[in-house]
Amino acid sequence: MTGPQREHDVVLFGATGFVGRLVARHLAEHAPPDLRVALAGRSREKLAAVAAELPADARTWPLLEADTGDAASLTRLAESTRVLVTTVGPYQRYGLPVVEACARAGTHYADLTGEVLFVREAIDRCDAVAKETGARLVHAAGYDSIPSDLSVFLLAERAREDGAGGLTDVRLVASLRGGFSGGTVDSMRGMIEEAARDRAVRRLLGDPYALSPDRAAEPGTRQPPDATPPALAADGRWTAPFVMASFNTRIVRRSNALQEWAYGRGLRYGESMSAGRGITGAFTAAGITTGLAAALGVMAFGPTRALADRVLPAPGSGPSESVQQKGWFRMVVDADTESGRHYRATVSGKGDPGYAATSVMLGQVALGLALDEDRLPDRAGSLTPATALGGVLVERLRAAGHTYEVAAV
Repeated sequence: MTGPQREHDVVLFGATGFVGRLVARHLAEHAPPDLRVALAGRSREKLAAVAAELPADARTWPLLEADTGDAASLTRLAESTRVLVTTVGPYQRYGLPVVEACARAGTHYADLTGEVLFVREAIDRCDAVAKETGARLVHAAGYDSIPSDLSVFLLAERAREDGAGGLTDVRLVASLRGGFSGGTVDSMRGMIEEAARDRAVRRLLGDPYALSPDRAAEPGTRQPPDATPPALAADGRWTAPFVMASFNTRIVRRSNALQEWAYGRGLRYGESMSAGRGITGAFTAAGITTGLAAALGVMAFGPTRALADRVLPAPGSGPSESVQQKGWFRMVVDADTESGRHYRATVSGKGDPGYAATSVMLGQVALGLALDEDRLPDRAGSLTPATALGGVLVERLRAAGHTYEVAAV
């Protein structure tokens, strides 16, 4: 696919937000000098303040005003650029007009959503249009869900190269150090409120194939539950529920289906979180499990949700640079195959997963869409990181300092 000729190559929408500033810095440090980057948001004054903090070459980037409530401004924005990346969330509240504008304009798009309801609605509204215009609409282009999505992509690729057959049971265990995003809290709050009001929403959120491109064609393989009780893994680690499992797993299953179930028709994919070893790990796993259940209960009940809002991080807020730099993430993904062979993928990186590491991931997706179009899979429509960029994104993230490894075990 050859992208349209536009005034800009990449537009970062939401550049004045906390994560937006981090992505702007990453682009300023890694984009080639001739890449035409622009910053977009509601306030030119705030955009100018962001630009002033960037390296000298980026301080002259164009500043574009746009608002999610102004359809005409979003149309102009989408039509001005080949690639638009947005950090404006929660996406269920603000994101649909942006992705619709990009689909109509044939503009490649990427976001940081971790919201099943938003992605489902974006697929239903925009997939067919984007296929006609050639737009790649890439959802979940941050810590949610790039490490999960690319690790299974690489495992399936290695198994295929070795003639080991499709993947069967795949289990990801996440370890991390980092803060909890105010935007993630706001997104979860919105989904919980909608689920409380609407039974159909509850059914959709409970469907392991909620993001399938063709629900009726799914093999119906019984999937692991999203939240599992504390368990002792084979390597001696205790595991607990991983808060993003209910989203990441659906992204991975969508990637499988979009590729005609190339990972395996019998793929069973689940995620959990490492809580450590020994008695300390056991208590930590129990604490995580209890804490998540309590948090869901608090957010589902209006009066307690109002109290929680006073102490939970607010949208647009984030940790200090020092805290971000001390963060890290690591995913260990074990896979069985149809032939009985076993593989392990390891994905890791430095920096707070929800902020520093995520800004690297979204920045590299933007650069991949803009600079590597001739090497990307020949697909358009509502895509996942693995199906939109595949091995190109793996290469970029490795070059940016993240680890993606696969080995037979």
